[in-house]
Amino acid sequence: MPAMDPKIVAFLDTEPKWRAAFEALRAILLDAGLTETLKWGKPCYAHDGRNVALIHGFKDYCAILFMKGALLPDPERVLIRQTENVQSARQIRFADVAEVLALRPVLATYVREAIAVEASGGKVEFRSTEDFATPEELVRKWAEVPALKAAFEALTPGRQRGYLLHFAAPKQSATRTARIEKCLPRILDGKGLND
Repeated sequence: MPAMDPKIVAFLDTEPKWRAAFEALRAILLDAGLTETLKWGKPCYAHDGRNVALIHGFKDYCAILFMKGALLPDPERVLIRQTENVQSARQIRFADVAEVLALRPVLATYVREAIAVEASGGKVEFRSTEDFATPEELVRKWAEVPALKAAFEALTPGRQRGYLLHFAAPKQSATRTARIEKCLPRILDGKGLND
């Protein structure tokens, strides 16, 4: 079994609600030969330096998330797409450690499949930025502030998509406009939504 990262132990100490489930998931991931580290504030498991899965907890469930889950076969129909905008990752959710333990053989199979996908160099076909809706409020702001459009187009495609999703999410035009106004300085500075 690969070495355990002490940062993960410290992380587990901060997660009393999900600790038992996390430890069961961690054992499955480490048994598969993955290396662990803390990334994005969560335990992350990699094969040959490439991220394969992470574990994380929410209010009502904890989950194992497969980075390229969209490429995994799902004969047990347990993989969940978190939201409609998630293109690659898929989760398997658990309400408690008993559910993790009951699915242990299935999880071990899915982890092996995820490692095989990563080792094969499999790539998820992502939608292009042009496939995302551009809110009319943003188009109007580009007309008002031409430097904003140039700065937006200079952002990486991922940052552009992040802003487009953020701006398009509210139902009311006033809220979309307020979000654009709030983010305007960040875009002009060449920063992404979460930079």
